[in-house]
Amino acid sequence: MKFELIREVVQEYQLKNHIQYLCDLVGVSRSGYYRYWSEEAQKLRDKQEKQDVEVRDIILKAYRFRNRPKGARQIKMTLETQYDIQYNLKRIRRIMNKYDIECPVRKANPYRRMAKATHEHQTVPNHLERDFKQGVPGKVLLTDITYLYYGNGQKAYLSTIKDGSTNQILAYHVSRYITLDIATITIEKLMKNRNVTLAEGAFIHSDQGVHYTHPEYQKLLNKYQLGQSMSRRGNCWDNAPQESFFGHFKDETSIKSCQTLEEVKREVKNYMTYYNHYRGQWNLKKMTPALYRNHLLNQAA
Repeated sequence: MKFELIREVVQEYQLKNHIQYLCDLVGVSRSGYYRYWSEEAQKLRDKQEKQDVEVRDIILKAYRFRNRPKGARQIKMTLETQYDIQYNLKRIRRIMNKYDIECPVRKANPYRRMAKATHEHQTVPNHLERDFKQGVPGKVLLTDITYLYYGNGQKAYLSTIKDGSTNQILAYHVSRYITLDIATITIEKLMKNRNVTLAEGAFIHSDQGVHYTHPEYQKLLNKYQLGQSMSRRGNCWDNAPQESFFGHFKDETSIKSCQTLEEVKREVKNYMTYYNHYRGQWNLKKMTPALYRNHLLNQAA
């Protein structure tokens, strides 16, 4: 702060008679300088600092809730849903900046598409056209695969199926290999999940990766009477919600610290529970995916 800088210079170089010059140099008034260092002003600052520390401790409770780092919006929703505390975003961000409470930084996804499909593989049109939020749970199903680095340079892969309307993760599979099985097993898990009810006309939307154009994968979708839709080649926006989930997942988990594949699987399982049932989302009316699913079903009833 400018007033504190002036005082530091005055004390360091014994420039008490140059206060007016220093005030002019940094663009503040001399009266403002003395008012800032008055006993009354210092008491007010001490009071404000005490209040900020109290708010900081409350914000840290939300930030550390279920051991998942959070940004300002997540902190606001966690405070409201878990602690019944109302803070506005401006206040939360000010406290985070003041006390260096770091918000997770989204990182670019370096996932590379696999080898080009052979002539036996078939792409299908983009039936979704980015209409992700259709307000019907279990209708628009988004799927993709991402890598997971852990331990000493080891790599695993995560395949997920996400409900486009509720953001809920309906099925997932972790594998050491990125063979066709990772995609087909995820479909099998979806169909065996007793907590999932698919809507009429449900379809799977994906990119044009080799897994999703494979005849065996498409045969499996036909078996379960699931429709299929694909993003345009090289257009990540056509499956943006799924990419967004992977971004949050990597920011908020501790996969890199895992030493074995079993530890990775436990961390993934714990996060899926947290994400579906505890992590409120701004665009879901601040509800969790599970709560928002019930909200949509109640509206339709």
